[in-house]
Amino acid sequence: MSAPANVELAPASPLNVVAPWKSACATWRESAVLPVVGLVLSIAVVYFPVVQFQLLNWDDSWYLTWNELIKSWAPGNLYRIATEPVARNYAPLTILSFLTEHTLWGLRPAGYHVTNVLLHMLNAVLVFRLLRQLTKNDWLSWGVAMLFALHPVQVESVAWISSRKTLLSSTFMLASFMCWLRPERTAKQEGWGLLWLLLGLLSKASTVVVPPIVVAYDVLVARKKLSDAIARQAVPMFFCIMLILTTMNAQVTIIGGLRSHIGMSKLQLLGVDLTLLWRYVGMLLWPSGLCVLYDPPTNGISGLIAASALGWAVVAWGLWAVRKRCPEVTLAGVSAILLLVPVLNLFPLTTLMNDRYLYLPCVPFFAVIGWLLQQGWNRLQTALPSIRFGYEPAAALVTTLAVGAAAWGTLTYLPAWRDPVSLWNYARVQTPSLTTMHVQWALTMEDEGKPNEAVAALHYALEHCQPDELDRERIQVILDRVTGVTPPLADPTGPR
Repeated sequence: MSAPANVELAPASPLNVVAPWKSACATWRESAVLPVVGLVLSIAVVYFPVVQFQLLNWDDSWYLTWNELIKSWAPGNLYRIATEPVARNYAPLTILSFLTEHTLWGLRPAGYHVTNVLLHMLNAVLVFRLLRQLTKNDWLSWGVAMLFALHPVQVESVAWISSRKTLLSSTFMLASFMCWLRPERTAKQEGWGLLWLLLGLLSKASTVVVPPIVVAYDVLVARKKLSDAIARQAVPMFFCIMLILTTMNAQVTIIGGLRSHIGMSKLQLLGVDLTLLWRYVGMLLWPSGLCVLYDPPTNGISGLIAASALGWAVVAWGLWAVRKRCPEVTLAGVSAILLLVPVLNLFPLTTLMNDRYLYLPCVPFFAVIGWLLQQGWNRLQTALPSIRFGYEPAAALVTTLAVGAAAWGTLTYLPAWRDPVSLWNYARVQTPSLTTMHVQWALTMEDEGKPNEAVAALHYALEHCQPDELDRERIQVILDRVTGVTPPLADPTGPR
């Protein structure tokens, strides 16, 4: 039906033209495509050099070069992957990933490095989505995810092929958290959360901390009774306990007693751990002097332990004080500690501290720092209402500066992981007091066909590093081999 002749049709309003565009932009923001693309591209640019990196003589030999399990898809071999620990770790899914890659590109390191970078990209996206789900704060979520992606402390986890288990297990842990860290969960979400947990457990034992973190969320954020929260995690906890028993057996049967700190009492280790936790805080805030191994003091540090304990008591009081007003902050603090529990030597490990131990714990730490900065900015604006600089511009500025500094630090540190020569030449300068540094440098020089440099490094370790009996035995074996007393054999060290 046509309009009456005496009725004038109104021209199309500009608002009608703009509205679809605004709707499309809103959908674009809601889907968070731009932040995800930014995360992926940033990681690709910063970590592109690792494609040219080599295998390292630091567990890569045990997981790849000498590992017969990754060279055949025979049923008997698959059974061994499913039932046997490798390099003191029961991680069949990690070994299966190496088997798949060995089938595709053999021992060419580029493929393994690309896989590590892709997993790190996926984890960064999952961190962003998880924090967005928990906080409803896009700037905080993106800033924390960018720091997680580009912080120098992550170099070891990404650039070292043997750290695949950390990357792979983190993927499944984050996926499980996305299913379970909700006030109300459907049966489908419960099922998917359990599946991701099981895959994480088959990738690395540290996944066992997922159920306790979910219980903490249910109690602190979802306001459920502790008994109900524990009951909901009964089945996941059962699988975690089974995995712990398996891993404990692997550690005891293969590790023996390799480091002096293993002989410490649990109380002594707890005291040392209190100091190490503050050192981790320092590494995240100012990541200088990072290294493949550290030699933290363990004797004569009673005063440091007391000061550390007092400091953590203050932190615990602060988290407790805000538990009702800001339960997510308390959850972040609890989660950071729980994520570190598997590496605090409650079960014997050959090292006291490593950068890779901070791969996921840095997420709740950065989230709390972001929250503190936001609270500080809000109070500043309340005290000085004349300030016209809004929260979003301030957040953008702080995020840009922090992420830029982190990316620069990563680009500066990354070349140390290029090959064995680069790694151990850098490490022995950073931590010259550690016997292992000079032994690994000697092994590297032996592989490079430089026996004189190898012998010199071993003698330096004997004279200046106070090696224990096991170190002396190992050094003597290598000396005999390098000087021709015994025929060449595989390094008797064992994996880390």
